[in-house]
Amino acid sequence: MATKDPREPFTRISVDEAKEMITGGAAVIDVRELHEYTEGHVPGATLIPVNSVYARREELPQDQDVIFVCAVGQRSALGAEMAAASGLTRIFNLEGGTEAWIKSGETVDK
Repeated sequence: MATKDPREPFTRISVDEAKEMITGGAAVIDVRELHEYTEGHVPGATLIPVNSVYARREELPQDQDVIFVCAVGQRSALGAEMAAASGLTRIFNLEGGTEAWIKSGETVDK
């Protein structure tokens, strides 16, 4: 179930919620490093490593929900914070990251 901590500028979502949002047109930003991304990522995810999220903020979709994902959910939370600092408001963090995506039986692109 989606959870919103008032101290965070993003909403934490489950794999099932992410799948539903992606089907509805949400963008997925993978904030891991290239070698991690090439090992397997959420289908359709755009790679923007966490250290470059703010510098590449103009590449973040302004008009749709944006789901941030990493390996387990920590770096993506940081990426979501950077997106919020750049003005985005429709920000989500995939709890458990790519690891949870795979454990739930979902496929990844390589």
